[in-house]
Amino acid sequence: MLDSYSQTVTAVAAHLAPRVAALTVVRPDGRSVGAGSGVVFTRDGFVLTNAHVVASGTSGRAAFGDGAETAYDLVGTDSLSDLALVRLRDARGLHATLGDADALLVGPLVVAVGNPLGLAGTVTAGVVSALGRSLPARDGGTVRLIDDVIQTDAALNPGNSGGALAVADSSVVGIATAVAGVGLGLAVPINATTRRIVQALMSDGRVRRAYLGLGGVPAAVPPALRARLGQDAGVRVSEVVPSSPADRAGLRHGDLVLTASGRAIMSAQDLQRLLLDDAVGKVLPITLLRNGALVDVHAVPALLPEHA
Repeated sequence: MLDSYSQTVTAVAAHLAPRVAALTVVRPDGRSVGAGSGVVFTRDGFVLTNAHVVASGTSGRAAFGDGAETAYDLVGTDSLSDLALVRLRDARGLHATLGDADALLVGPLVVAVGNPLGLAGTVTAGVVSALGRSLPARDGGTVRLIDDVIQTDAALNPGNSGGALAVADSSVVGIATAVAGVGLGLAVPINATTRRIVQALMSDGRVRRAYLGLGGVPAAVPPALRARLGQDAGVRVSEVVPSSPADRAGLRHGDLVLTASGRAIMSAQDLQRLLLDDAVGKVLPITLLRNGALVDVHAVPALLPEHA
């Protein structure tokens, strides 16, 4: 069993290591600073990484474990998802395959591949520890929440930010984004929402997004209400950003969000799907469970300041 485990990890590492770059950012003042990692995912040199890794500059250099180096240009960033896109000036042809995090379950093997120093990179392995977590992210004095992140016990370090989180077939299901605590790391999932973000960055260099300013995790609906409501789960509010649309609408920590705009909300992603640019400024009716009672609130999603 151990041999099979080792062979899987070794195969994933061998496949992804040449496709994960160490990124150095050139700031506007001309200084170069170490940043993190990035995953090459197209044959023509597009690289997916974290917004917090590359947002301090508009260009930089990408180094690979085989000694190859090339300049890159920033294509666009989306701070809400902590994703960014850069493009290599000299494409390598090698690229990783993006998978589907929506198919993940808690428990399967995952492998984290980063390249914090541009040498041979780093490889760690673990399992999917939890799904549907929320991650607070700061942008200056503003706090936003990255929803639906993957939690893993594959060890991550700050230099691995922007690196790949992959499953046994070497497909990338997440972009490592933070160290959550001792033995815990978080990754932005690769799913339908992420792919829309990537496509928007490719075409426009930005993502127009509405936001509410709340974070939550999936939670069960009390058994006595399941038949009446016709759903088994909702989203438990774990954090409300002060002065955000969610805060102004009266949402509170501990509320169980059940529906929004008449649609069942059973995951953070269900809510994200409603927060496109055409939701900005329009009333979003939300039904939630609070202290055993159904409560209706009306939120008005706002456009993220950097997309205004």
